[in-house]
Order: sequence, then C-alpha cells, then structure tokens
Amino acid sequence: MSFCHARDFLFCSMCGTLLSFDSLQFARCPLCGFKRAAGDIEGRETRYTVTAEDIRRELKIEPFVILESAPVDDEAVQRAVVNEECPQCRHPQLEYYTKQLRSADEGQTVFYECPQCRHKFSINT
Repeated sequence: MSFCHARDFLFCSMCGTLLSFDSLQFARCPLCGFKRAAGDIEGRETRYTVTAEDIRRELKIEPFVILESAPVDDEAVQRAVVNEECPQCRHPQLEYYTKQLRSADEGQTVFYECPQCRHKFSINT
C-alpha cells in the first residue's frame, strides 16, 4: 500500500516534514522517523515555481516602493496603526499603509512596519 499522493510524495504522511534521502532503499522523516520506500518516489517529477516575491521574502529584500513625500508644511506623514502583533519582536501594534501595485482589478498591497524593532513585511490582499 502506498501513501504517495499526486503532490506530497516528498513529504511525510504523518507530520508533513520534507523527507530526507538517507539511503537508496528509503526516504526518512527527520522529525518523526516515518519511512517511505524509494520505489514509491522513483520516477516521479516535481515542479516548483519561484516568484520574485518568494525571492524577496527569502533574501529579506524590501519591495521597491516610493513613498509619497511629506506635506509642504513639514509635518511627518502619519501611518495608520493596527492592533496586530509583530511577528519578530511581538510588539502589540504595527504601523501600515496600502499601495496599489498590481492591476486595478486586484487587491492592494498592505505594507506593515513595527514601530519598535522596525521589522517590515507586506501582504497582497
């Protein structure tokens, strides 16, 4: 009996961890020890799509966005604040602004920044 499905044959059927090929006979889960016979995996093809957003996220590169300039009277531009926890330092609030980066029929991109640790990230809505 094979536990291999269309797309998850490289992952543990028990916990979802990526399997490790420790021998020619089987692939093993490094987390829970589950084993899958190499014959269940042999000949299968895997395809991955990597987007520019994936690369920016992996390399922690900020998206290229030009912020609007400050008002003429030199007041600082105020960002909205949301009661969401910073994923990096757990500060209870984040500053945010939105920008339409994609076509008009798609959602805006929301840019968040932690006022404490300055961690930045974005979400496409």
